[in-house]
Amino acid sequence: MSYENNARVINDDIFDLVNQCFSQERSGRNIEGRVNFFDTYNNYFVLTDDGSYSINSKEINHKVETLHTSTGAISESFEKFIKPMKFNYDKDIAILDICAGIGYNTSAAIADFIKNSNDSNLKIDMVEISKATLACGLLVPSPIKEHDITKKAIEDELIKQDYAALSLETAEIPQNIDINVFIEDARQTVQNLESNSYDAIFLDPFSQNMAPELFSLEFFKQFRRLIKDDGIVATYTSAAPIRAAFIDADFYIGLGPIFGRKQGGTLASPNPLMLETSLPKNDEIRIALSDVGIPFRDPNLNDSSDVILQRRTDERHEARHTTKISSAVKTPIFLGQEMDDEKLKRRVERNLAKMNIPSTTSDEAYYIVEVENNYTEKQDEKNNSRNRILDMKKRLKKVKSGKL
Repeated sequence: MSYENNARVINDDIFDLVNQCFSQERSGRNIEGRVNFFDTYNNYFVLTDDGSYSINSKEINHKVETLHTSTGAISESFEKFIKPMKFNYDKDIAILDICAGIGYNTSAAIADFIKNSNDSNLKIDMVEISKATLACGLLVPSPIKEHDITKKAIEDELIKQDYAALSLETAEIPQNIDINVFIEDARQTVQNLESNSYDAIFLDPFSQNMAPELFSLEFFKQFRRLIKDDGIVATYTSAAPIRAAFIDADFYIGLGPIFGRKQGGTLASPNPLMLETSLPKNDEIRIALSDVGIPFRDPNLNDSSDVILQRRTDERHEARHTTKISSAVKTPIFLGQEMDDEKLKRRVERNLAKMNIPSTTSDEAYYIVEVENNYTEKQDEKNNSRNRILDMKKRLKKVKSGKL
Protein backbone atom coordinates (compact mmCIF):
# COMPACT_ATOMS: atom_id res chain seq x y z
CA MET A 1 0.00 0.00 0.00
CA SER A 2 1.50 3.33 -1.02
CA TYR A 3 1.74 6.21 1.41
CA GLU A 4 -0.40 8.37 -0.89
CA ASN A 5 -3.22 5.83 -0.97
CA ASN A 6 -2.97 5.21 2.76
CA ALA A 7 -3.11 8.97 3.39
CA ARG A 8 -6.26 9.35 1.31
CA VAL A 9 -8.52 8.90 4.31
CA ILE A 10 -11.06 11.67 3.67
CA ASN A 11 -13.62 11.94 0.89
CA ASP A 12 -11.89 11.77 -2.50
CA ASP A 13 -13.49 14.96 -3.78
CA ILE A 14 -12.52 17.10 -0.79
CA PHE A 15 -9.08 15.45 -0.71
CA ASP A 16 -8.39 16.51 -4.29
CA LEU A 17 -9.86 20.00 -3.82
CA VAL A 18 -7.73 20.66 -0.74
CA ASN A 19 -4.58 19.43 -2.45
CA GLN A 20 -5.35 21.62 -5.45
CA CYS A 21 -5.94 24.65 -3.21
CA PHE A 22 -2.59 24.31 -1.48
CA SER A 23 -0.78 23.49 -4.72
CA GLN A 24 -2.00 26.81 -6.11
CA GLU A 25 -0.94 28.52 -2.90
CA ARG A 26 2.59 27.14 -3.24
CA SER A 27 2.80 28.26 -6.85
CA GLY A 28 1.52 31.73 -6.03
CA ARG A 29 -1.35 31.36 -8.52
CA ASN A 30 -4.09 31.78 -5.91
CA ILE A 31 -3.10 33.33 -2.60
CA GLU A 32 -6.77 33.87 -1.69
CA GLY A 33 -7.71 30.22 -2.21
CA ARG A 34 -7.32 29.15 1.39
CA VAL A 35 -9.24 32.17 2.69
CA ASN A 36 -12.20 31.55 0.39
CA PHE A 37 -12.13 27.76 0.40
CA PHE A 38 -14.74 27.09 3.08
CA ASP A 39 -17.27 29.55 1.66
CA THR A 40 -16.81 28.03 -1.78
CA TYR A 41 -16.93 24.36 -0.80
CA ASN A 42 -18.79 24.32 2.55
CA ASN A 43 -21.20 21.73 1.13
CA TYR A 44 -18.35 19.22 1.33
CA PHE A 45 -18.16 19.70 5.11
CA VAL A 46 -20.62 18.21 7.58
CA LEU A 47 -22.31 20.56 10.07
CA THR A 48 -22.85 18.80 13.41
CA ASP A 49 -25.45 19.63 16.05
CA ASP A 50 -23.19 21.86 18.17
CA GLY A 51 -22.30 24.06 15.20
CA SER A 52 -18.84 22.60 14.58
CA TYR A 53 -17.90 20.97 11.29
CA SER A 54 -16.67 17.50 10.40
CA ILE A 55 -15.68 15.83 7.13
CA ASN A 56 -16.54 12.52 5.50
CA SER A 57 -14.22 9.59 5.00
CA LYS A 58 -13.47 8.07 1.64
CA GLU A 59 -15.80 5.23 0.69
CA ILE A 60 -14.62 1.83 1.87
CA ASN A 61 -16.72 -1.28 1.29
CA HIS A 62 -19.59 0.95 0.14
CA LYS A 63 -19.55 2.79 3.49
CA VAL A 64 -18.77 6.40 4.37
CA GLU A 65 -18.13 7.69 7.90
CA THR A 66 -17.66 11.14 9.36
CA LEU A 67 -14.66 12.05 11.50
CA HIS A 68 -17.02 12.88 14.36
CA THR A 69 -20.49 12.10 15.67
CA SER A 70 -23.34 14.17 14.27
CA THR A 71 -24.28 15.07 17.86
CA GLY A 72 -21.39 17.50 17.94
CA ALA A 73 -17.80 17.31 16.73
CA ILE A 74 -16.11 19.58 19.28
CA SER A 75 -18.47 18.44 22.03
CA GLU A 76 -17.38 14.86 21.36
CA SER A 77 -13.76 15.87 21.96
CA PHE A 78 -14.58 17.28 25.40
CA GLU A 79 -16.94 14.48 26.41
CA LYS A 80 -14.97 11.45 25.22
CA PHE A 81 -11.36 12.56 25.43
CA ILE A 82 -11.09 15.27 28.09
CA LYS A 83 -13.69 14.57 30.77
CA PRO A 84 -12.52 10.96 31.43
CA MET A 85 -8.98 12.14 32.14
CA LYS A 86 -7.73 12.78 35.65
CA PHE A 87 -5.09 15.34 34.87
CA ASN A 88 -3.16 16.90 37.73
CA TYR A 89 -2.53 20.35 36.30
CA ASP A 90 -0.12 21.16 39.10
CA LYS A 91 2.29 18.99 37.10
CA ASP A 92 3.37 19.05 33.47
CA ILE A 93 1.07 17.11 31.13
CA ALA A 94 1.97 15.17 27.97
CA ILE A 95 -0.64 13.94 25.48
CA LEU A 96 -0.34 11.79 22.37
CA ASP A 97 -3.16 12.54 19.91
CA ILE A 98 -3.41 9.67 17.39
CA CYS A 99 -5.34 10.50 14.20
CA ALA A 100 -5.42 14.15 15.11
CA GLY A 101 -7.60 14.93 12.08
CA ILE A 102 -8.64 18.56 11.97
CA GLY A 103 -7.36 19.18 15.48
CA TYR A 104 -10.43 19.18 17.70
CA ASN A 105 -9.13 16.77 20.38
CA THR A 106 -5.92 18.75 20.72
CA SER A 107 -7.88 22.01 20.85
CA ALA A 108 -10.14 20.68 23.60
CA ALA A 109 -7.06 19.60 25.57
CA ILE A 110 -5.54 23.06 25.19
CA ALA A 111 -8.77 24.70 26.34
CA ASP A 112 -8.97 22.49 29.43
CA PHE A 113 -5.31 23.10 30.22
CA ILE A 114 -5.57 26.89 29.92
CA LYS A 115 -8.65 26.87 32.14
CA ASN A 116 -7.16 24.74 34.92
CA SER A 117 -3.38 25.16 34.97
CA ASN A 118 -1.18 27.70 36.71
CA ASP A 119 2.55 27.22 36.27
CA SER A 120 2.59 23.83 34.53
CA ASN A 121 3.43 22.99 30.91
CA LEU A 122 1.49 21.10 28.26
CA LYS A 123 3.03 18.99 25.50
CA ILE A 124 0.88 17.51 22.73
CA ASP A 125 2.19 15.26 20.00
CA MET A 126 -0.33 15.20 17.16
CA VAL A 127 -0.11 12.32 14.68
CA GLU A 128 -1.99 12.34 11.37
CA ILE A 129 -1.06 10.52 8.18
CA SER A 130 -2.97 12.86 5.86
CA LYS A 131 -1.73 16.35 5.04
CA ALA A 132 -5.05 17.11 3.38
CA THR A 133 -6.95 16.17 6.54
CA LEU A 134 -4.77 18.43 8.67
CA ALA A 135 -5.19 21.16 6.07
CA CYS A 136 -8.96 20.87 6.51
CA GLY A 137 -8.32 21.95 10.07
CA LEU A 138 -7.07 25.26 8.66
CA LEU A 139 -10.11 25.61 6.41
CA VAL A 140 -13.02 25.03 8.80
CA PRO A 141 -14.29 27.78 11.12
CA SER A 142 -12.79 27.38 14.60
CA PRO A 143 -15.46 26.04 16.99
CA ILE A 144 -13.51 27.33 20.02
CA LYS A 145 -10.78 29.96 20.21
CA GLU A 146 -8.17 27.38 21.25
CA HIS A 147 -8.54 25.77 17.83
CA ASP A 148 -6.72 28.82 16.46
CA ILE A 149 -3.68 27.75 18.50
CA THR A 150 -3.89 24.27 16.99
CA LYS A 151 -4.26 25.77 13.53
CA LYS A 152 -1.03 27.69 14.00
CA ALA A 153 0.86 24.49 14.90
CA ILE A 154 -0.65 22.68 11.91
CA GLU A 155 0.17 25.52 9.54
CA ASP A 156 3.77 25.71 10.75
CA GLU A 157 4.29 22.01 10.05
CA LEU A 158 2.56 22.12 6.66
CA ILE A 159 4.82 25.01 5.65
CA LYS A 160 7.85 23.12 6.94
CA GLN A 161 6.86 20.16 4.77
CA ASP A 162 6.28 22.42 1.74
CA TYR A 163 2.55 21.71 1.59
CA ALA A 164 1.45 25.24 2.57
CA ALA A 165 3.29 28.44 1.66
CA LEU A 166 1.59 31.28 3.53
CA SER A 167 1.56 32.14 7.23
CA LEU A 168 -2.07 33.20 7.57
CA GLU A 169 -2.74 31.99 11.11
CA THR A 170 -2.22 34.84 13.57
CA ALA A 171 -2.71 33.05 16.89
CA GLU A 172 0.33 32.73 19.13
CA ILE A 173 1.14 29.42 20.77
CA PRO A 174 1.61 30.09 24.51
CA GLN A 175 5.13 29.56 25.81
CA ASN A 176 4.00 26.82 28.17
CA ILE A 177 2.35 24.82 25.37
CA ASP A 178 4.47 22.70 23.03
CA ILE A 179 2.69 21.18 20.02
CA ASN A 180 4.50 18.76 17.70
CA VAL A 181 2.83 17.58 14.50
CA PHE A 182 3.85 14.25 12.96
CA ILE A 183 2.52 13.71 9.44
CA GLU A 184 3.12 10.00 8.98
CA ASP A 185 1.77 6.54 9.71
CA ALA A 186 1.12 6.46 13.46
CA ARG A 187 2.50 2.91 13.62
CA GLN A 188 5.92 4.25 12.71
CA THR A 189 5.65 7.30 14.95
CA VAL A 190 4.96 5.38 18.14
CA GLN A 191 8.04 3.21 17.72
CA ASN A 192 10.25 6.30 17.91
CA LEU A 193 8.70 7.94 20.97
CA GLU A 194 10.09 7.84 24.49
CA SER A 195 8.82 5.19 26.91
CA ASN A 196 6.71 6.11 29.93
CA SER A 197 6.21 9.66 28.73
CA TYR A 198 2.46 10.28 28.19
CA ASP A 199 -0.30 11.06 30.66
CA ALA A 200 -2.95 10.45 28.02
CA ILE A 201 -3.30 8.91 24.58
CA PHE A 202 -6.26 9.90 22.41
CA LEU A 203 -7.06 7.22 19.83
CA ASP A 204 -9.52 8.57 17.28
CA PRO A 205 -9.26 6.80 13.89
CA PHE A 206 -12.09 5.79 11.64
CA SER A 207 -13.73 2.49 12.58
CA GLN A 208 -11.96 -0.86 12.96
CA ASN A 209 -13.13 -2.00 9.54
CA MET A 210 -11.61 1.09 7.91
CA ALA A 211 -8.41 1.29 9.97
CA PRO A 212 -7.73 -2.03 11.76
CA GLU A 213 -4.00 -1.22 11.71
CA LEU A 214 -4.64 1.42 14.39
CA PHE A 215 -6.46 -1.01 16.68
CA SER A 216 -4.05 -3.95 16.64
CA LEU A 217 -2.57 -5.76 19.62
CA GLU A 218 0.95 -4.80 18.54
CA PHE A 219 -0.02 -1.13 18.25
CA PHE A 220 -1.48 -1.22 21.77
CA LYS A 221 1.70 -2.82 23.09
CA GLN A 222 3.46 0.35 21.94
CA PHE A 223 0.85 2.35 23.89
CA ARG A 224 1.65 0.26 26.97
CA ARG A 225 5.30 1.18 26.59
CA LEU A 226 4.56 4.88 26.09
CA ILE A 227 1.91 5.49 28.74
CA LYS A 228 2.75 6.49 32.31
CA ASP A 229 1.63 4.19 35.14
CA ASP A 230 -1.37 6.41 35.92
CA GLY A 231 -2.02 7.39 32.31
CA ILE A 232 -5.24 6.76 30.40
CA VAL A 233 -5.91 5.78 26.79
CA ALA A 234 -9.30 6.93 25.49
CA THR A 235 -11.08 5.80 22.35
CA TYR A 236 -14.67 6.12 21.18
CA THR A 237 -15.14 2.46 20.19
CA SER A 238 -16.81 -0.27 22.22
CA ALA A 239 -15.82 -3.08 19.83
CA ALA A 240 -14.87 -6.41 21.41
CA PRO A 241 -11.61 -6.99 19.47
CA ILE A 242 -10.31 -3.58 20.52
CA ARG A 243 -11.09 -4.19 24.18
CA ALA A 244 -9.57 -7.66 23.93
CA ALA A 245 -6.41 -6.19 22.43
CA PHE A 246 -6.06 -3.75 25.31
CA ILE A 247 -6.24 -6.63 27.79
CA ASP A 248 -3.72 -8.70 25.84
CA ALA A 249 -1.43 -5.65 25.79
CA ASP A 250 -1.50 -5.60 29.62
CA PHE A 251 -4.04 -2.81 30.16
CA TYR A 252 -6.97 -2.65 32.52
CA ILE A 253 -10.10 -1.47 30.76
CA GLY A 254 -13.24 0.44 31.68
CA LEU A 255 -16.32 1.99 30.14
CA GLY A 256 -15.90 5.37 28.51
CA PRO A 257 -18.55 8.10 28.26
CA ILE A 258 -21.66 7.65 26.16
CA PHE A 259 -21.99 10.53 23.71
CA GLY A 260 -23.59 10.44 20.29
CA ARG A 261 -23.75 6.64 20.31
CA LYS A 262 -25.78 3.94 22.03
CA GLN A 263 -22.75 2.54 23.86
CA GLY A 264 -19.90 4.07 25.78
CA GLY A 265 -16.37 4.09 24.46
CA THR A 266 -13.35 2.42 26.03
CA LEU A 267 -10.79 3.63 28.54
CA ALA A 268 -7.56 1.74 29.25
CA SER A 269 -4.84 2.20 31.85
CA PRO A 270 -2.01 0.27 33.50
CA ASN A 271 -3.63 1.27 36.82
CA PRO A 272 -7.10 -0.17 37.54
CA LEU A 273 -7.79 2.62 40.03
CA MET A 274 -7.86 5.14 37.16
CA LEU A 275 -10.93 3.42 35.67
CA GLU A 276 -14.15 3.77 37.62
CA THR A 277 -16.78 1.93 35.58
CA SER A 278 -16.83 -1.71 34.50
CA LEU A 279 -17.77 -2.79 31.02
CA PRO A 280 -21.32 -4.15 30.70
CA LYS A 281 -21.53 -7.74 31.93
CA ASN A 282 -22.44 -9.23 28.54
CA ASP A 283 -19.53 -7.37 26.91
CA GLU A 284 -17.14 -8.99 29.37
CA ILE A 285 -18.58 -12.44 28.64
CA ARG A 286 -18.33 -12.05 24.86
CA ILE A 287 -14.75 -10.71 25.01
CA ALA A 288 -13.66 -13.57 27.26
CA LEU A 289 -15.42 -16.48 25.62
CA SER A 290 -16.43 -15.67 22.04
CA ASP A 291 -14.43 -15.58 18.83
CA VAL A 292 -15.56 -11.96 18.51
CA GLY A 293 -12.90 -11.27 21.17
CA ILE A 294 -10.05 -12.18 18.81
CA PRO A 295 -7.98 -8.99 18.39
CA PHE A 296 -6.50 -7.55 15.23
CA ARG A 297 -2.85 -8.45 14.73
CA ASP A 298 -0.17 -6.58 12.84
CA PRO A 299 3.08 -8.34 13.84
CA ASN A 300 5.52 -5.94 12.21
CA LEU A 301 3.32 -2.84 12.34
CA ASN A 302 3.33 -2.49 8.57
CA ASP A 303 0.56 -4.68 7.11
CA SER A 304 -2.25 -3.30 4.98
CA SER A 305 -5.81 -3.03 6.27
CA ASP A 306 -6.92 -5.89 4.04
CA VAL A 307 -4.21 -8.22 5.32
CA ILE A 308 -5.02 -7.40 8.94
CA LEU A 309 -8.75 -7.91 8.43
CA GLN A 310 -8.22 -11.24 6.67
CA ARG A 311 -5.80 -12.42 9.36
CA ARG A 312 -8.43 -11.85 12.03
CA THR A 313 -11.09 -13.58 9.96
CA ASP A 314 -8.82 -16.61 9.64
CA GLU A 315 -7.97 -16.60 13.36
CA ARG A 316 -11.64 -16.41 14.30
CA HIS A 317 -12.39 -19.37 12.07
CA GLU A 318 -9.58 -21.41 13.63
CA ALA A 319 -10.54 -20.48 17.19
CA ARG A 320 -14.28 -21.18 16.81
CA HIS A 321 -15.20 -24.43 18.60
CA THR A 322 -11.54 -25.03 19.56
CA THR A 323 -10.52 -22.28 21.97
CA LYS A 324 -13.52 -19.95 21.69
CA ILE A 325 -17.28 -20.37 21.73
CA SER A 326 -18.93 -19.44 18.46
CA SER A 327 -20.16 -15.86 18.37
CA ALA A 328 -23.21 -16.93 16.37
CA VAL A 329 -26.47 -15.73 18.03
CA LYS A 330 -24.27 -14.29 20.80
CA THR A 331 -24.04 -17.78 22.28
CA PRO A 332 -21.84 -17.08 25.35
CA ILE A 333 -24.21 -14.53 26.93
CA PHE A 334 -26.74 -17.32 27.57
CA LEU A 335 -24.41 -19.27 29.87
CA GLY A 336 -26.10 -19.75 33.24
CA GLN A 337 -29.46 -18.64 31.81
CA GLU A 338 -32.75 -20.47 31.34
CA MET A 339 -33.95 -20.15 27.74
CA ASP A 340 -37.62 -20.13 26.73
CA ASP A 341 -37.07 -19.79 22.97
CA GLU A 342 -36.65 -23.44 22.00
CA LYS A 343 -35.36 -22.74 18.49
CA LEU A 344 -32.72 -20.31 19.76
CA LYS A 345 -31.88 -22.67 22.62
CA ARG A 346 -31.11 -25.51 20.20
CA ARG A 347 -28.74 -23.30 18.21
CA VAL A 348 -27.01 -22.05 21.35
CA GLU A 349 -26.57 -25.49 22.85
CA ARG A 350 -25.21 -26.94 19.60
CA ASN A 351 -22.48 -24.32 19.79
CA LEU A 352 -21.86 -24.98 23.47
CA ALA A 353 -21.65 -28.77 23.01
CA LYS A 354 -18.63 -28.31 20.74
CA MET A 355 -16.82 -26.74 23.72
CA ASN A 356 -17.79 -29.54 26.16
CA ILE A 357 -20.58 -27.46 27.69
CA PRO A 358 -23.73 -29.65 27.78
CA SER A 359 -26.27 -26.85 28.21
CA THR A 360 -26.72 -23.24 29.28
CA THR A 361 -27.58 -24.41 32.79
CA SER A 362 -24.99 -27.18 33.15
CA ASP A 363 -22.37 -27.20 35.89
CA GLU A 364 -19.80 -26.28 33.25
CA ALA A 365 -21.80 -23.24 32.18
CA TYR A 366 -22.24 -21.99 35.72
CA TYR A 367 -18.56 -22.59 36.47
CA ILE A 368 -17.35 -20.51 33.51
CA VAL A 369 -19.44 -17.43 34.31
CA GLU A 370 -19.33 -17.78 38.10
CA VAL A 371 -16.98 -14.80 38.31
CA GLU A 372 -19.77 -12.57 36.99
CA ASN A 373 -21.65 -13.20 40.25
CA ASN A 374 -19.20 -10.72 41.75
CA TYR A 375 -19.86 -8.14 39.04
CA THR A 376 -20.10 -4.56 40.22
CA GLU A 377 -20.39 -1.47 38.05
CA LYS A 378 -17.78 0.32 40.14
CA GLN A 379 -14.36 -1.25 39.65
CA ASP A 380 -11.61 -1.72 42.20
CA GLU A 381 -8.11 -3.11 42.19
CA LYS A 382 -9.22 -6.75 42.31
CA ASN A 383 -12.79 -6.85 41.06
CA ASN A 384 -12.69 -5.32 37.59
CA SER A 385 -13.42 -6.09 33.95
CA ARG A 386 -9.88 -7.22 33.09
CA ASN A 387 -9.62 -9.72 35.93
CA ARG A 388 -13.08 -11.16 35.33
CA ILE A 389 -12.40 -11.57 31.60
CA LEU A 390 -9.06 -13.32 32.20
CA ASP A 391 -10.65 -15.61 34.80
CA MET A 392 -13.45 -16.64 32.41
CA LYS A 393 -10.90 -17.35 29.66
CA LYS A 394 -9.03 -19.71 32.00
CA ARG A 395 -12.23 -21.44 33.05
CA LEU A 396 -13.33 -21.98 29.43
CA LYS A 397 -9.94 -23.51 28.62
CA LYS A 398 -10.27 -25.86 31.60
CA VAL A 399 -13.76 -26.96 30.56
CA LYS A 400 -12.78 -27.51 26.92
CA SER A 401 -9.81 -29.65 27.97
CA GLY A 402 -12.05 -31.79 30.19
CA LYS A 403 -10.12 -30.94 33.35
CA LEU A 404 -13.06 -29.55 35.33
